Amino acid sequence: MLYFERGSKEDVITRDEVRSILNRVFTQMGTRKRVLVIPPDFTRANSYAGPITEMIYDYFGEALTDVMPALGTHVPMTDDQIATMFGHTPKHLFRVHDWRNDVVTVGEVPAEYVRQVSEGRLNYPWKAQVNRLLLDPSFDLILSVGQVVPHEVIGMANYTKNIFVGVGGAEGINKSHYIGATYGMERIMGRAHSPVRDVMEYAARHFTDKLPIVYIQTVLSKGDDGEMKLRGLYIGDDFECFRKASDLALQTNFIMVDKPIRKCLVWLDPEEFKSTWLGNKAIYRTRMALADGAELIILAPALKEFGEDRTIDSLIRRYGYRGTPATLKAVDENADLQENLGAAAHLIHGSSEGRFSITYCPGEGMSREEIESVGFKYGSLAEATGKYHSDSLRDGWNVSSDGEEFYYISNPALGLWAFPDRFK
Repeated sequence: MLYFERGSKEDVITRDEVRSILNRVFTQMGTRKRVLVIPPDFTRANSYAGPITEMIYDYFGEALTDVMPALGTHVPMTDDQIATMFGHTPKHLFRVHDWRNDVVTVGEVPAEYVRQVSEGRLNYPWKAQVNRLLLDPSFDLILSVGQVVPHEVIGMANYTKNIFVGVGGAEGINKSHYIGATYGMERIMGRAHSPVRDVMEYAARHFTDKLPIVYIQTVLSKGDDGEMKLRGLYIGDDFECFRKASDLALQTNFIMVDKPIRKCLVWLDPEEFKSTWLGNKAIYRTRMALADGAELIILAPALKEFGEDRTIDSLIRRYGYRGTPATLKAVDENADLQENLGAAAHLIHGSSEGRFSITYCPGEGMSREEIESVGFKYGSLAEATGKYHSDSLRDGWNVSSDGEEFYYISNPALGLWAFPDRFK
């Protein structure tokens, strides 16, 4: 059922309008005794989920008993991050999702179905796992809040991904990521339908259809003033809600460049990007816009690690971003990667497959030796910011002081860039 829909590329939905919309929808749903909210974590602070969670608390009051950020494999949020993102929502309501230990398998998608949707690339069953809190029968409403935006693993972020990955378990996360990686992320990104989405849809239909989940989906983009604007709001409990949000996100967050980019400069906000696990969005989201032989320069002042999880960080350091053939071979030959297929998928996602070069320019948190050990080039952050005057750049095409044309992206998490020939 679709409770509410509104959105267009030019629309700007104000905070007061959002509150009014939510209040009307919640009133339509009727009285609820106990409510759980599943918003994204701080890595998606631009999702508008923070203010929406505040408004949910204002409406339901004491009936809102639990807020569980969809951490997936990310580190738990700090108190400061919770306060910054969720405002006056009481801190005592927040729960930490433990993706390795605190999950329950609610069903298993058959291997034959995985083989079918992956076009024969994989032939294993997929466990549908969720945090055990979701199965508490005293909840009569679970609100999954989040932004729909192009995504490298599943095509479009959010909807059932917020459940089976955001508050999912290790095996489900690992195997779902590997499905997307082996199928090919350039065949997936920007599309509402994908093999990974099909698997999660199967799980939702068969294993979690009795859970009282309602999705609040947002679509955002930058305005002319450089500030994020809420362009769309969709509320519902089925695929139609997600599809409509995806259609708008494709119009709003998909940037089609007029020619292949030969040099691309990407800034990673130090408040958001501290690992290549997150920072490699600079690679994922630009690869379809980059020319063969292009140079991708990533300015990462807060970079301090590869993986946010200790096990994944060690695997990245051990195997590096060496491309699909090398990673698939490593998976075949090494039990540690077989047990952490999500890490293997990430290694594939973070490689240029030899088609373009990747130069990371970290701050003091990571050394040249570390950067080069995983297959990236190392660049001086001071030299790069000085040469390209990164504090005064505008998103899109720019020209350096020596007359070199380059393309600048201030936040790779906000969109997907492509040249028409690479997106068909």
